[in-house]
This record gives sequence, structure tokens and C-alpha cells, in this order.
Amino acid sequence: MASWSGVAQYLGSFALVVALLVGLLWSLKRLQGAQAFARREQRLRVVESMAMGARLKIALVRCDGHELLVGITPTQITQLGSWRAVDAAATPPGVPASFLPEPRT
Repeated sequence: MASWSGVAQYLGSFALVVALLVGLLWSLKRLQGAQAFARREQRLRVVESMAMGARLKIALVRCDGHELLVGITPTQITQLGSWRAVDAAATPPGVPASFLPEPRT
């Protein structure tokens, strides 16, 4: 039968390991927002995707001010359409982006 001092030593060691893990996770979370881990602006971004079947998907991809609608299957990616990206902040509420005029360049 284990002595009480052995059980107390085991529980103390366990509590120390848990405290170290919590401290490590807390410090990693604080460092995550630091400048050392800051990313540069991404040029390619998946805006939205939707599953159309078990292995079929469509995705809206934004790259350099353009949006592409692509169909994705297990063997290929097909472009379904493309247009200039519309800034969501500039779009009036309730008005689909497709109804807005093309920006002049």
C-alpha cells in the first residue's frame, strides 16, 4: 500500500506539470499577437467555400483585386468565373455586389 507521503509527492509533481503546461500555453498565446510572428499581407485568400457533394466543392478565391469562382474535384480545379473584387466595406447593406458598377481605373 502506498504511503501518504508518496501520494502527496505524486500529486505535487502532477500539479507542477499542469501549472507549467498552463504557463507555456498562456505565454504562447501572448506571443501569437506579437510582431515577431506577424505575417505580411497575403495575396491569395479563400473568401468562401461550399461543399456541393461528397467530393465536390466550389470556392471563391481572391487574388490581387480579382475574385475567381472555382470548382474543385478530386482530380482537377476548374475556373467557373472571374471578376474584379468589390470592397465589402464599400458595398451598401442589402445590395448584392453584382448590382454595383465596375470601378473605374
